[in-house]
Amino acid sequence: MEEGELIALPFLFEFWAMEHQLPPEDVDDWRTWVVMGGRGAGKTRAGAEWVRSRVEGSRPLDAGECARVALVGETIDQVREVMIFGDSGIMACSPPDRRPVWQAMRKRLVWPNGAVASVHSAHDPEGLRGPQFDAAWVDELAKWKRGQDTWDQLQFGLRLGDRPQVCVTTTPRNVSVLKQVLEAPSTVVTHAPTEANRAHLASSFLEEVRRRYAGTRLGRQELDGVLLSDAEGALWTSEMIEAAQVAKPPALDRVVVAVDPVVSSGAGADECGIVVVGAVTKGPPQDWRAYVLADCTVAGLSPSGWAKAAICAMERFGADRLVAEVNQGGQMVAEVIRQVDPLVPYKAVHAKRGKVARAEPVAALYEQGRVFHVSGGLGALEDQMTRMTARGYEGEGSPDRVDALVWALHELMIEPAAVWRRPTVRSL
Repeated sequence: MEEGELIALPFLFEFWAMEHQLPPEDVDDWRTWVVMGGRGAGKTRAGAEWVRSRVEGSRPLDAGECARVALVGETIDQVREVMIFGDSGIMACSPPDRRPVWQAMRKRLVWPNGAVASVHSAHDPEGLRGPQFDAAWVDELAKWKRGQDTWDQLQFGLRLGDRPQVCVTTTPRNVSVLKQVLEAPSTVVTHAPTEANRAHLASSFLEEVRRRYAGTRLGRQELDGVLLSDAEGALWTSEMIEAAQVAKPPALDRVVVAVDPVVSSGAGADECGIVVVGAVTKGPPQDWRAYVLADCTVAGLSPSGWAKAAICAMERFGADRLVAEVNQGGQMVAEVIRQVDPLVPYKAVHAKRGKVARAEPVAALYEQGRVFHVSGGLGALEDQMTRMTARGYEGEGSPDRVDALVWALHELMIEPAAVWRRPTVRSL
């Protein structure tokens, strides 16, 4: 390569970019491009380079496709410090002969070719009323407190040029404005987890966040960049589950393994829900606390296979009792478990009420802050929980993991509390 080409190479983003950092090539007629990914996945760089591609021409003074750009973040400071002057911001990405000038008093960037990018805050949606644009870069839309109002005002301002477009870079959160944007037919999406950008991240950072958050619902959102949505009217919300996270449990008084058995096996069979829960039950019931320790659910196993998995979970966590629902398998459930271990402490439970009726008092324990999740490995269970509503389960298949969780908490918290409160009848 010639010297000029070598000098230009670091600024040719199409050469260096990862797939998720470029708009989909097979879709031309899009209005909104959402770059959705985990923390550190390269979203800011994608947004900054997209702005460059819209405002720069072939030569420094040549006009680009766009001349009026909106830069919208949660606050003015965040736009300035992340989107403009950040390590992956517009200034860092721009070659010296095309680098814009920051006009602090007017809160805007001005390129050598005359293109202008103005700064706007999501705290002030009305600030977008009046200006007009042919492009916009929106950063961390999912965390804006006034997201819907700000997004709406921005849409009214995107009215210049033949095809005004907006790039949204965000870590997903279960908020209505992001879901509406994703559902729009004019939206295209690229996605990547934090791991995709590992070459540019400290290895100690990746090791620490994997250790602490791998397998958790928060990890799937913040590291995998997965949008975790709650069903409307869910008995458990994402916020409720996030508030219940703890690093490790205290010393426990009782531990149980609860099983929601399946009577069939093979690839098409439902999962066998196996959940381990412990509790601290000293003092009156209002002082009791429960801790969900593990989700050991298995799929595709024969009855003896899931029975062995349940008993292994008991041995691993030192459980006091195995609780199994017997509505489907009846006596077969007890026989299968006894064949694996004749001496296992076992209790059969019968579902006399529907799933929702059994789950509601358990959800109330979460609302009271009396149930906690030990971080790690509970992501699939927590996903099922957010799909359980007062109308029933709105996910795919059966909520086997939730059923097992409900039985465990009934055994540890609800039934003993009812006995504790029952008045003692004394004989005369």
